[in-house]
Amino acid sequence: MRIVDLYWLPRLAGGHHRLPENICSVDASWPDLVSVARSRLNFLQTNQLDRVLLKRARATGAAHADMVAGGVRLAVLSSSTAEHLLPGIRVAGLRRGLAVEVYTGAYGLYLQELQDRNSGLQKFCPDVLVFAFHAQHLFGKLDVGLSADESGKLVESAARHIVGAWRLARRLTSGQIIQQTVVSTYRCLMGSNEHRLPGSGAVLVDRLNERIRWLAEEEGVDVLAIDSYMARDGWDAWHDPGLWHLAKQEFSPLAGPAYGDLLMRLVDAQRGRSFKCLVLDLDNTLWGGSIGEDGMEGIQLGSGSALGEAYVAFQLYLRDLSRRGIVLAVCSKNDPVAARSPFDAHPEMVLRQADIACFVANWDDKAANLRTIAAQLGIGVDSLVFADDSPFERDLARRELPMVAVLELPEDPAYFARCIADAGYFEATRISAEDLARNDQYQNNLARQQLHAAHTDLAGYLKSLNMELHWAPFDGVSLQRVVQLCNKTNQFNLRTVRHTESQVLAIMQSADVLTLQLRLIDRFGDNGIIGIVIGVLSGQSLRIDAWLMSCRVLGRRIEEATLNLIVEEARKLGASELQGEYLPTKKNDMVRDLYPRLGFSRVALREDGSSLWVLPLSDYVANDPPIALIGSEARG
Repeated sequence: MRIVDLYWLPRLAGGHHRLPENICSVDASWPDLVSVARSRLNFLQTNQLDRVLLKRARATGAAHADMVAGGVRLAVLSSSTAEHLLPGIRVAGLRRGLAVEVYTGAYGLYLQELQDRNSGLQKFCPDVLVFAFHAQHLFGKLDVGLSADESGKLVESAARHIVGAWRLARRLTSGQIIQQTVVSTYRCLMGSNEHRLPGSGAVLVDRLNERIRWLAEEEGVDVLAIDSYMARDGWDAWHDPGLWHLAKQEFSPLAGPAYGDLLMRLVDAQRGRSFKCLVLDLDNTLWGGSIGEDGMEGIQLGSGSALGEAYVAFQLYLRDLSRRGIVLAVCSKNDPVAARSPFDAHPEMVLRQADIACFVANWDDKAANLRTIAAQLGIGVDSLVFADDSPFERDLARRELPMVAVLELPEDPAYFARCIADAGYFEATRISAEDLARNDQYQNNLARQQLHAAHTDLAGYLKSLNMELHWAPFDGVSLQRVVQLCNKTNQFNLRTVRHTESQVLAIMQSADVLTLQLRLIDRFGDNGIIGIVIGVLSGQSLRIDAWLMSCRVLGRRIEEATLNLIVEEARKLGASELQGEYLPTKKNDMVRDLYPRLGFSRVALREDGSSLWVLPLSDYVANDPPIALIGSEARG
């Protein structure tokens, strides 16, 4: 089980070595192409699919911009040959429903590209810029007899060179910068105690990669930890010395599909497109055997057998995922009372019902239950990852819900955790405080739904929540959550304009910009930061650049309280009107009528369906939702 093999993906339907004939046509549908890309493709199949993509791009004059929600312009600046990696990158983007255009210059000329305003890189205007340097380029000719002090200076010199490239890149793009860790192609000279030889190339690479990780944190750069993946799979799975000497290919073409997948995970994570929820089967997934047939005493779980211990280890991993911010749900064909019993009473059970945000056990088909889980959690079906030991259930979920990530679990439960980790569906570049509290927030949200069901009067229900909307300008503490919301929120998002961390920092420093972070607290607990607003002052108008909210709090009149707050703060800035814009997407139809519902008047309607709205502040009468506004104007 190697990452380089993409083993968590299903094999190509029919077991073909070549792509189906209907896929090889420029007339193949985009969903069919995505479906094939979500199969376990080797480098030959990947290259074949990439040729189809390039033909379609030439035929349409664009990289499928009309077929996907968004595209990515990605540049690879490398000190070795990288062209053979580009098909894997583009197909990995397709696997995620993204059209990826890739630029790469001649290797070793990245500094010229970064500084020359007429370079191909500058004209390309990348959204994502990837740096990939090989060790010989950074260190030059090595002297194994270097002292510890001399080797330290060599590492620092290489680190300064890398940081200099990052800072040049920041002049070119405010988008994502990714630094690939340095790959060691040096063989050990001493063996297990190599660290005692300061001039060893292997030691220098290890020290430089450690330095890169620290510096990347300071500079806001994301790391592609290729050294870790190579250590996991073995050096020979990724690197071919013959191809290195022949063509300066640092990575074997066989590793191209995996390299692309690892890279596009980071791009997806930064864009807020990582998955949110892991949906778990029960029998032979969380424990061995059938709870309905074998009973509590008969299932395999816990000490006493290797199989039982493997399930405990898997549950420990799942609990850590939950505490990291991944929502756990259960989808089981089972008697609901029997299904819950191990969570309540089995002494070796690690997971408890409090760890499960949504528990669905019945005899309905699992595709329907996956839809139910997404609806109850208030997230998209495309946010779900499904783990089930049954090939039948996996195939059904893939066929009925192609947007769900369905793991091809190995037969041995000892490898379940490794499979989920290797698949990378929960890749993250940052972790916020809200992430760490997410499972509790979803549990509390289900309690709110139950209370709502007990009330026939919506106004009475909302009043009983004792809601408080705490607001403040953006600050350093909330920065990661603000960026996360900007990039993850799709439904209650009036413009769906994404902002990177560096862009948000620039917004925070502008005197003519209003920023609001909104935290909702009610009788069930803290919902965390659930919304943000960005307003840009121009003359006497405050233009709403961003207004978005988490779907978890919809239906509570938060938007009315938020508008009261926007109006109050706009008046303090001297504005006499608010200007709003609605840019329609495939997912934000729910806010199509928000502005007219709140009293705005439409002043323009464009052919693409977007519209402009104005609200004069002179005659605005505040709404009266059952929400207390509690604010702080202090910046962190």
